[in-house]
This record gives sequence, structure tokens and C-alpha cells, in this order.
Amino acid sequence: MNGRKRIYVIEDDSDIRVLLRQVLEGYGYGVTTFASGRDARQAIHRDAPDLCIVDLGLPDMDGLTLVRELWGDVRFGVIILTGRGGVSDRVLGLELGADDYVVKPFEPRELVARINSVIRRREQLACAAAACSRRARFADWLFDSGDLSLTHADGRQEALTAAEAQLLLTLLKAPKRVLSRDQLQGDDPEGDDCPFDRSIDVRISRIRKKIEPDPKTPRLIKTVYGAGYLFAADVGWL
Repeated sequence: MNGRKRIYVIEDDSDIRVLLRQVLEGYGYGVTTFASGRDARQAIHRDAPDLCIVDLGLPDMDGLTLVRELWGDVRFGVIILTGRGGVSDRVLGLELGADDYVVKPFEPRELVARINSVIRRREQLACAAAACSRRARFADWLFDSGDLSLTHADGRQEALTAAEAQLLLTLLKAPKRVLSRDQLQGDDPEGDDCPFDRSIDVRISRIRKKIEPDPKTPRLIKTVYGAGYLFAADVGWL
């Protein structure tokens, strides 16, 4: 691959596999395609890529099942590519840990922009962890951006996706300040990298489930209606 970023395309439609290979290789990516979830799973265990594109309509399993298996692996990002355009499917995909969600038919250049955004976000997290200690202590938690982990004082751990980690990091860097959804989305020269307006809310909900004693009555990440979100706890950097 000569140092190129590697993408696994997991898609049962041969025409779309060919199209994605041609487009992504044209943008300098190394591409391997798979027609089934089982073959992709085996390849990932042998040699993980930088990003997986997963179709939900796989012949041997529901793509959401595969996404659920993959999300805890911090080595790569996950983008869902599917004909299922319903909001419930999009929310479920993000709740299961996908970094982004693209609906067919899709504009290839938009998909490339979203791929670039996910990979860039993960690289930014890795660079931040390498440049300095990105470990933050708040409430009973220790957040480590190096391995995207959360460790509670009682020893239990929670893993974060790159998108969740970036969102939490943004909140931790501005405690007790109201941040709008645009601010939480971050600066992206290629535009909105979120598949729909609720993506920030879905990721906030996922983070709350991991860090709040009672996610339905959050004490750490508070909603400021009409304005955005506020991280209410004190934050100490290590």
C-alpha cells in the first residue's frame, strides 16, 4: 500500500464495489472489497484497515450486527453506506458506534469528503495524544485520548468511538461553558461531516450512558435548550 490509507469496502452489490474501488483509488486510497461480513471480519482480524465502509444489507448478516462488533476497535473508523434512509436506522447506526452514515444513492465526492473527515478526526486525536498527555480527570472518571478509553474510579472501563472521543474532548476543554452544536461539531474545511442534525445529540446520549450515574437526569453534560450543551464538572489535566 506504500503508506496509503487503507479502506475495506463491505458491500454485496458488485457494481457499487467496483465504483467505490475506482473512486477511492483515484483519491489515493488503498482499497480491499468484500461481498460478505464473514470474509471482512476475518480480514479485519488479520490486518485492520484505517476505515471500514459497511453496507447494512449484507447477504450473511445484518450490517448493523457487524457495526456493533467493529465499533469497539479503536484502530479504524466505520462509515455505514446503505439504502436504508429512515431516521430510526440512522440513529441506530450512530448509537452502535458508526462514525458516519451515508444513504444510497450517494455522491462519490461527498463520500470521499466524509471518509477524509473521519480519518482526519482520528489522526487529530492520535496527534493530540502523542504531542502531550491528553488525560483528563473529572468526577470519578479518567479520560485518555490515546486509546479512547474512560476509566472509572472503581476500575471499570468504557471505550469511545473517535467521534465520541472528539466530542468529549471538546467538552472537557471548555468546562462550564455553553457550546453550540456547531462548536461541538468542530472546524471542518470540507463542511458538515455529520449525516443529519441529530448526530451530535445521539453521540451526547451515548457518552451520557457511559459516564452519567443516571443518563436520564444528567449531571455532567447538561442540555441548555436552544443553545447547546454544557459540561458541568471540574476538569483536571494530567
